Amino acid sequence: MSYDTLAHFIKLGGTVFFTGFFTLTILYALWPKNKERFDRAAQLPLLQDDTPEV
Repeated sequence: MSYDTLAHFIKLGGTVFFTGFFTLTILYALWPKNKERFDRAAQLPLLQDDTPEV
């Protein structure tokens, strides 16, 4: 196996891995169950006080 063949497979594997990771990240962010969590996080900079919610 030459260096060029090995480099090609490594590049292909990295592309597949990061494409899958990106897809899973987008699905996590858009999953309906997480909507309330992200809506609450989006409002944090607009709160009057700086005390954390528990």
